[in-house]
Amino acid sequence: MQYQGRSKRSKTGARLRPQSKKKKSKTGRSPTETTVGDQRFRTVDARGDNEKVRALSTNVANVATDDGAVRATIEDVAENGANPNYARRNIITKGAVIETDAGRARVTSRPGQDGQVNAVLVE
Repeated sequence: MQYQGRSKRSKTGARLRPQSKKKKSKTGRSPTETTVGDQRFRTVDARGDNEKVRALSTNVANVATDDGAVRATIEDVAENGANPNYARRNIITKGAVIETDAGRARVTSRPGQDGQVNAVLVE
């Protein structure tokens, strides 16, 4: 984990005195980078008495259609606006276009934060 607090130096390079001590809520983590594959999850501590479920890899998506939501199997990542390399590496993030057995769909959830893939069909 990396501390995400204020820099010790100002823009001009002068030393800044600390505003407060380091706090656990100010730490950050590396991105999860959910891939297409057998379902694997990891739970991490969140702020308060909460937990986040992170999807390390998944092969199912809840796809919203005109008839209602359907559980579809993810086959491939067609395109990912976040990073062109993510599509090649089959990494799913919010906004990625995935190929499912129900058709092409755009991801509306954040699998690395929510632990599930929700998507809407793309015409």
